[in-house]
Amino acid sequence: MNFQHVPGAARKALGAAGPGIMLLGMLMFAMNDAIGKWLVASYGLGQVILIRSVAALIILVPLMWKDGLAPLITVERPRLQAARVVFSTLELFCFYYAVMYMPLADVMTYWLAAPIYVAAASPLILGEKVGWRRWSAIAVGFVGVVITLQPSSAMFTFPALISILGTGAFAFMLLSGRSLRNTPDKALVFFQLAGCGIAGLVIAPFGWQPIASLGEGLLLGLLGIVAMGAHMLVNRALKVSDAATVAPLQYTLLLFAVIFGWTIFGEVPGNAMIVGATLIVGSGLSIFLREQQLKKRDTVLPSIPK
Repeated sequence: MNFQHVPGAARKALGAAGPGIMLLGMLMFAMNDAIGKWLVASYGLGQVILIRSVAALIILVPLMWKDGLAPLITVERPRLQAARVVFSTLELFCFYYAVMYMPLADVMTYWLAAPIYVAAASPLILGEKVGWRRWSAIAVGFVGVVITLQPSSAMFTFPALISILGTGAFAFMLLSGRSLRNTPDKALVFFQLAGCGIAGLVIAPFGWQPIASLGEGLLLGLLGIVAMGAHMLVNRALKVSDAATVAPLQYTLLLFAVIFGWTIFGEVPGNAMIVGATLIVGSGLSIFLREQQLKKRDTVLPSIPK
């Protein structure tokens, strides 16, 4: 549905529903992560990611069919697309490996720091100007990351290092997305899922476990379907409402992760994690709101320095 062709009254109603749609999307992402954490405790990492990717593609391909194959054949910046697929695959494997050994909320906190890395890297990679306000927010965010890591020998454990690697890969995904604005969202998701599926197919035989029950088989398939549903809800929320209204709600993902981690896995965040997460979320919100302010200003006075 083209939102521009929706009548005014219906468009206003959808816009008001935007925050609710975004919150539902974040809830589904948290559900997806909790299901994934549950499954990787019993099944091979490659097996889980393979089945997740196949299930999501089964949902996505029919949705893409009506748009034709042109977005998949005429690819914008092929080398960057390929690099994005590699990093998106690495990010997913790192995430599910990390939740095998770490609390769900802890891992989610690391991943929510990715926009801070993007803001710090954008002047070098994208040539974007970053003023003192955003540099201050970036500094606060990095302090939050350090507090979350609790500098000690523990921060050099393999799961912690994998988490850092995963957040770096996720940050590259966000950066590359800014450079691939002309590629349809469905095509980007298709390439990601295909890359993850191929990697899962290669790795799955080395840790394949028989599916214990019909219920767990359904959960394995549901993992990809829930993820696709979450992506669609978030994309819809961003289309029907202003980004400044709905994008900050992405940080509710951490709240949902805490709830699922506590109720399902008995995980209680420590004080350092709470303090670090607060700084990271505050920093991310500050960076986002400043970027929105500058966008509005540039539409009126595009020459104002940042």
